[in-house]
Amino acid sequence: MYALTDLDLGVLEPAGYGEVAAMNQHKTAPPVDATPTASGMHNRNDVQHFEGLRLDEQIGHLVRRVHQRCSAVFQARIGDEQITPTQFAALVKLEEATELSQNHLGRLTAMDPATTQGVIRRLLDRRLVATRDDADDRRRTLISLSPQGRALVRRLLPNAPEISNTVLAPLTPAERTTLVALLKRLG
Repeated sequence: MYALTDLDLGVLEPAGYGEVAAMNQHKTAPPVDATPTASGMHNRNDVQHFEGLRLDEQIGHLVRRVHQRCSAVFQARIGDEQITPTQFAALVKLEEATELSQNHLGRLTAMDPATTQGVIRRLLDRRLVATRDDADDRRRTLISLSPQGRALVRRLLPNAPEISNTVLAPLTPAERTTLVALLKRLG
């Protein structure tokens, strides 16, 4: 279920158990008929509007902005302009584990199967990883770092702490610890 959070921008954010009902009870005008028109679209007057809502106070919007900043700092500081944050995550996990199935690598790096497949394809194109069929299960592909991939990840790893330090620079040490702990709980 989704809650309408900004009618003018058409932003929809996931709503948890009972959150929509609570929002409807406390922040909306009385319900109106939301019958679709012949085109299937709802009229602006047919949708409940949450008064006083500010986009810049919505968690989804704030997290997206922080993500954009993290990505920009990553690209500027990682040391290889062709590596994306998801590719770097895959390389780091392969460095830690030596060899993983594509499915397991996706789970460890919080990527959906389609994203994992694209990341692996791009790493294969750069010859940073190697693949082989699993002898025990021919449906499974095992992935490992190539010598070039191992050399690259070892060269880039020392840059990672500086990326985090740059992103977290506006915060005190205590705030940094709290933020990281809270993000782990939400993730």
